[in-house]
Amino acid sequence: MKKKSILLIGFLFAFNLMFGQRTDVEGMMYLDENRRPIYSENIVIPDVNGYQVLKCDFHTHTVFSDGVVWPTIRAQEAWEEGLDAIALTEHIEYHPYKDDVKVDHNRSHELIETSSKKNNVLLIKGTEITRQTPPGHFNAIFIGDASSYIEENVSERDREAVMKASEQKAFIFWNHPGWRPNIAGSYEWIPFVDDLHKNKALHGIEVINGFGFHMKALDWCVDKGLTVMGTSDIHNLIGHDYDRSKDYVHRTMTLVLAKNRTPESIREALNAGRTVAWASKILAGKEENVKALFDACVKINPFHYTEENNGEKTNFYEIKNSSDLYFELKLKEGDATEQIVLYPQSKQLISAKAGQSSLTYEVTSTYVRSDKHLEVKLQLK
Repeated sequence: MKKKSILLIGFLFAFNLMFGQRTDVEGMMYLDENRRPIYSENIVIPDVNGYQVLKCDFHTHTVFSDGVVWPTIRAQEAWEEGLDAIALTEHIEYHPYKDDVKVDHNRSHELIETSSKKNNVLLIKGTEITRQTPPGHFNAIFIGDASSYIEENVSERDREAVMKASEQKAFIFWNHPGWRPNIAGSYEWIPFVDDLHKNKALHGIEVINGFGFHMKALDWCVDKGLTVMGTSDIHNLIGHDYDRSKDYVHRTMTLVLAKNRTPESIREALNAGRTVAWASKILAGKEENVKALFDACVKINPFHYTEENNGEKTNFYEIKNSSDLYFELKLKEGDATEQIVLYPQSKQLISAKAGQSSLTYEVTSTYVRSDKHLEVKLQLK
């Protein structure tokens, strides 16, 4: 279902860019057809109320903390997957490869700066402040020099560690709060987190982290005015962890409703809370954002046919999804098709009893609270 566009002029041109023009050599056969083709996915999502929908991943790792790839790989992956922006967020306190890779809290970002520009991927400087659980881990993005961040991982310095990022006016979000639910206080709105929030040192929560949907965190974002985040927290290759051979499967990310495709516009949108977390078939966010996104993607046409049976008339409609998002709808009010699956870039036929002005559906592939799906009203014409 994903629309894929081959950029430049195809694989051979990309090969020549990497290896230079190759001349024929007697006695050599080159098996270039066995190479993986190089292209970028074109993820189609319409503008939402005049905002561009940027695909962003603000939680990734490399060998400069506990990841297993070199930083430049992250730029290549992001370009191939059609992302607009990424952040490398290495652990401040945890460096299992320190005997082999020099600890430098700025270095991975420096190494990817040129490759991200070449790949047309916006690079946001970030880090992961990795305290014991609770209070847990916090990502800081739009940071400055990270060399003075606190490596000593003792509870007495937890607040100081987070406030280092706050002093740089970073955007700070609480990571995967439910990742260790068996530890007391790990999946609760604890006083430490409340203090950060009250002192404007907490701006969002990672509601979906990789393959885990932290549903209580969505409620906290809604109730406390925090920004909803979705990230991959990828340590391995994306292609190793995500089964990209399956339809709809991609890394978890944040859809940012931004004025422009710039770091400044991303920051403004994050501050304003204009985000939706996207994990393959699932969308999670504040109701106003999820609804605006749905409305931009889904339209129902006027009825094109009427069938009469035993004196009752039924109208037939086409409903169109013009995005690469996936929606499942369940009828809540009205007399019409009970279940609708809107595959990416597709149309469906639905029928409804004549004489109705609207139908109400729950979009069951979306969450606007832990126990609530988006409810939409389809106007019939």
